[in-house]
Amino acid sequence: MSENNLSRQERKQNNKKRKKPSGGEPSNRSGKFKKIMTALAVILLTMMIAGGISVVAIISSAPDLDQDKLILALNPEIMDKDDELITTLHAAENRRMANINDVPDVLKDAVLSVEDARFYDHFGIDMRRIGGAIRANITGGFGSEGASTITQQVVKNLFFEFDKTITRKLQEQYLAVRLEQQFTKDQILEMYLNAIYFSDSRYGVVEAANYYFSKDLDELTIEDAALLAGIPQRPNAHNPFNNPEGAEKRRNTVINRMLHNDKITEEQAEEAMSIPVEDQLQRSERENHQYQAYIDQVLDEVESIDGVEASDIYTGGLKIYTNLDQDLQSHVEHVMQSGDVIDYPDDLFQAGITLMETKTGEVRAIGGMREPAQGVRQWNWATNPRRQAGSSIKPILDYGPAIDELKWSTYQQIVDEEYTYSDGTPVRNFSRSFEGSVSMREALKKSLNVPAVKALHEVGLDKAQAFGQSLGIPLDEMHEAYALGANGVSSYQMTGAYGAFGNGGEYNRPHTVRKVEFPDGTVIELSPEPEQAMNDYTAFMISDMLKDVVQSGTGTAAQISGLPVAGKTGSSNFTPDDREKYNIPDSAIRDAWFAGYTTELTAAVWTGYPNAEDGQIIMNNNEHQISRHIFREVMSYAHENRETSDFSQPDSVVRVAIEKSTGKLPSDYTPESEIIHEYFVKGTEPSTVSEEFEEAESIRGLKASYDEEQHAISIEWDYPGNLRDEFSFRLEIKDSQSSDYTLVDITKDMQYILENPEYGETYSIRVTALSDEDENLTSDPSTVEVRIPEEGDGEDDDELNEENDMNEDNEQKEENEENEENEENELNEENEQNENNEPDTNNDVNEDNSNTGNNNPGDNDTNGSNNGNNTDTNNGEANQNEPEEEPENEPENEPGNTDNNEEPQIEVSEEPPNNEDNTSNNG
Repeated sequence: MSENNLSRQERKQNNKKRKKPSGGEPSNRSGKFKKIMTALAVILLTMMIAGGISVVAIISSAPDLDQDKLILALNPEIMDKDDELITTLHAAENRRMANINDVPDVLKDAVLSVEDARFYDHFGIDMRRIGGAIRANITGGFGSEGASTITQQVVKNLFFEFDKTITRKLQEQYLAVRLEQQFTKDQILEMYLNAIYFSDSRYGVVEAANYYFSKDLDELTIEDAALLAGIPQRPNAHNPFNNPEGAEKRRNTVINRMLHNDKITEEQAEEAMSIPVEDQLQRSERENHQYQAYIDQVLDEVESIDGVEASDIYTGGLKIYTNLDQDLQSHVEHVMQSGDVIDYPDDLFQAGITLMETKTGEVRAIGGMREPAQGVRQWNWATNPRRQAGSSIKPILDYGPAIDELKWSTYQQIVDEEYTYSDGTPVRNFSRSFEGSVSMREALKKSLNVPAVKALHEVGLDKAQAFGQSLGIPLDEMHEAYALGANGVSSYQMTGAYGAFGNGGEYNRPHTVRKVEFPDGTVIELSPEPEQAMNDYTAFMISDMLKDVVQSGTGTAAQISGLPVAGKTGSSNFTPDDREKYNIPDSAIRDAWFAGYTTELTAAVWTGYPNAEDGQIIMNNNEHQISRHIFREVMSYAHENRETSDFSQPDSVVRVAIEKSTGKLPSDYTPESEIIHEYFVKGTEPSTVSEEFEEAESIRGLKASYDEEQHAISIEWDYPGNLRDEFSFRLEIKDSQSSDYTLVDITKDMQYILENPEYGETYSIRVTALSDEDENLTSDPSTVEVRIPEEGDGEDDDELNEENDMNEDNEQKEENEENEENEENELNEENEQNENNEPDTNNDVNEDNSNTGNNNPGDNDTNGSNNGNNTDTNNGEANQNEPEEEPENEPENEPGNTDNNEEPQIEVSEEPPNNEDNTSNNG
């Protein structure tokens, strides 16, 4: 059978038979190779499929490109009143944002040269760098060299932990590509420059430039930019403060890379590398806790903004514009902390002061602690505590409301007498005595307690409470003892309240923050709108009376030469239980205040100890005066080179001369020493003229002589020409046998001839001026005697006339002496009045020589504590002791409080004029 008829399969088999066994070895090798390649292909395919699946799985588990995470945590910038940077708040990451347009080219060139020279050419991954990194990792081990672009570093910094794994690297590259798809190159570079770490908790180029060089970005030189660009590779190793040699070596590497990339010339490179790193460095001098008492209040106010959380302040990149005056704040801290200005009793003695613009409520400085701040949010004695206000509350809760509601004048008479609260508890003055009827001006100047409580009762607790609340005083409830300051307040609150008196009754809430700007440009204005809290006449009359307090009352230690200062002292006492428990002397008080103002600035100062066992203010050592001294030192400095006007009398107020004893208009006969000037709300001033001193002037020059030839007595006198038309004269005569005078005539003439007198008789002649219009208005009578000789008596007429003339002269002399004596008495009274209006350096009103036992006007501030001002902690009403501060009036977390449920009861006292704060709540 031919092969053509065979099948294809049979022909193959025949062919195999014909082949010889020799030559079959190469064929076997070829078959094995094919099998190997086939197996490898299968394995590779399997690996590729598995790898693809793995990559997909890895990529699918990569974190989302969360837009929120691309918003870096930024430290806030706090600016002063002139928009100058004060500080940036320090958190775990201290960072400030830089806009890419504000980054100088030299810094961009330095960073790109060393970190990613082809940044503007790749799509997020640099394949050329990947190749080089693979070779390095094969020879040096995985992770020995990176190929990360700037885009990858942004992703790594914001989305991943700092570990080196294949999984993280693949996810990083994937997100880098996605990031490049969603943002421009400049946006990504900006993210990088703000995200990178520069050691010492400094993040971003802005913070780094300030920290290492004290420079802004636009001030950086080539060597500065190169030094910064070299730090992020190994931040701690390249920290120039810690390792200047290593930092300089790294800096020079960056400079060479800039030269290689044609970003700088050889000359520039050589010059930059020739500068030692040490010569570049200038660490920022900004103190971490500078102005901390003020900044703490700033943080409180920003946190109170709706929608702003505390964490936002430290991470949100806010710009906070404040009212801080750095010069005044520094001076306040010097006065409070140095010991060079005020002689403080010991280190435990504390103080708090707030300094504010009277017209706007802008707080310029806060002194919150006696020692430099050791951290943020420390206890602030100006803003945190609520200590009893003592007599410094009287303008706010007693006399201010009385003027505003009842239109009391500064002369308003109040009887200082035995008096009680509604529950029968007696109200006592510091002196434990009473002064009878006094004016509101005198009561406030001397810090009397009884008139203050009477004023509160007269106006009513509800209206007083509303008045105080309108001035920012926290009064959730109202009690009688609050009349003498048993309620708790802070220096910050008292400053705001007193500022309204100096601003025509317009209240501006004290505030440290003007506005807040967010990174997106949104601005929130925080300056509050002013509110008319009282009538302008109330503000003016309170201010005028409080000027007397400073000039001649309890606040003389706060006087400032050339400044019209109004102010009030205040103090609070310890309870009897505290005195016994801690063996507290009678001359000790718990709190001492001074709150005062001018038309420009207002300040309130509190002084005291955290609690009774830490110490007490000893008035015998004049420690109660320290609050006044702090006020004087701060306000004197703050008013330098500042024009300060006196308080302006509004049209609603009239100044009226009145008779001191009657309150009526003075008559023509009222002595000058009895005339005072007081302020009245227009329309309420007196219109009735006083008749208290209405007495016609006595006649002058009364003479009587005997005319023997006419046998008559010639009488003559004189009277002021301006009054002659209004007066007639009553002539009376009495002989030696009569017990009373007999009317001779009423005449308009000033001479009279009395005919046919009896011989040998002595006559007394009396002349009185009588008003023609008012029959009750008469002068004091004037008298003269004349003796008639016996008929035929040989006595020489000239001798007799000389005797009569002598009698007349003696009588006239007596009259003149009497007039001189009256004038002297009036002068003495006037001098006494002037003395009452001026501090006596020898009496208790001199605060530096004050003695708690002296009965001086200022001693009324601390005695109020024993005036029944102790508030029952159950109902807030006065108890049988003295006014006390209720437990809730002091925060439980106040330093020194060992009992979180109850704090020592505090007596409200009155203060002495110069020991003025010797009163618990009357000072």
